[in-house]
Amino acid sequence: MIEAVLTVGEITGLIKQTVEENFSDINVIGELSNFKPHVSGHWYFTLKDSSAQISCTMWKGLNSYVFFTPQDGMKVIVSGRVTVYPPRGSYQIDVRSMKPAGVGELQAAFEKLKQKLSTEGLFDAQFKKPIPKFPKKIGIVTAIDGAAFQDMKSIAARRYPLAELVIASCRVQGEGAAQDITNSIKLLNEQNDIDVMIVGRGGGSLEDLWAFNEEIVARAIFDSKIPVISGVGHEIDFTIADFVADLRAPTPSAAMELATPNSEELFAFISEFSYYFPEKMFGIIGDYRSEVDMVTSSYGFRMPQDFVRNKQQQLDNLLYRFQNIFENRLSGSKNQLNLLSHKIQSYNIDSILKRGFAIVKQNEVYIGRLKKLKAGEPFKLKFFDGETEIK
Repeated sequence: MIEAVLTVGEITGLIKQTVEENFSDINVIGELSNFKPHVSGHWYFTLKDSSAQISCTMWKGLNSYVFFTPQDGMKVIVSGRVTVYPPRGSYQIDVRSMKPAGVGELQAAFEKLKQKLSTEGLFDAQFKKPIPKFPKKIGIVTAIDGAAFQDMKSIAARRYPLAELVIASCRVQGEGAAQDITNSIKLLNEQNDIDVMIVGRGGGSLEDLWAFNEEIVARAIFDSKIPVISGVGHEIDFTIADFVADLRAPTPSAAMELATPNSEELFAFISEFSYYFPEKMFGIIGDYRSEVDMVTSSYGFRMPQDFVRNKQQQLDNLLYRFQNIFENRLSGSKNQLNLLSHKIQSYNIDSILKRGFAIVKQNEVYIGRLKKLKAGEPFKLKFFDGETEIK
């Protein structure tokens, strides 16, 4: 008897048929590993336990229904079917749905992300922006059909009706909620006139609030140019969004109260101010009047001319001293100049000739010594009243 010989393709086909017929609807629990969201939108990861591992694929569209972001090390339950990929002879789980294996897994993911963002400084007080006291426009990121939005509208109308509410409606739980919230935060930041933003929703389970624990939401709040008040769940609920926000409110209603001043308190302040304003103003004016009276009654204020005259007298004294010094120096200079003038005058030729002296001149040269006079040659004698030549 000759045994049948199968090709690789045939045996792989038989295995594929057997496996896929017997494992068409299964639930598997395991730990996520090598999770990779592909650029195409598909998810590829490994599900493992202490003794084995299996490859998994979750296609785009189906994975959008997963309300949380899978992380390596998280324990999950997946539902789907086992398929065989003939070209490689490998098998994998074609995942249709995924959920955490328990609340503990979500809590662990929460703590892990919280630690990561805290280390990066996203919770630091130095990055918290101040909340304006009198906002003109308040942006709201929540579901427009939710009870939380209705409560916030009522509180805003009661406390501060001057404020305009601008809602960027979004899903606040379930698949795609985190991306919706992120988009709404970015949309409001594109406006130039939003003064403060409230991000929140009403109460619910950890799974219901999970969108506010997603990293993309945390980073959108941190990057917001608009101050953000978080109001998620009830007072006992804390989300990652609460730690990143500029101000945390225990509920959405409390968030609106923190975002708006109380008009009743404002009116009470105005009323009290109006009542006591005249009295306070008169008191202030009286204090200043006393101060002015004290100044105007002082000697310096009453007799300002005395001060001016004293300064004028000092100036006159200085001018008098300056004039005396100048005149003394000028008189001395004049005397010295006269002395020099007389001295110069005494050396004048005409003055000398008037005294009976004569000047000897020979060959156009003045003769001052007898030995310089050339005998036998004519010379001239110049007197005060004339000149004669001697031959």
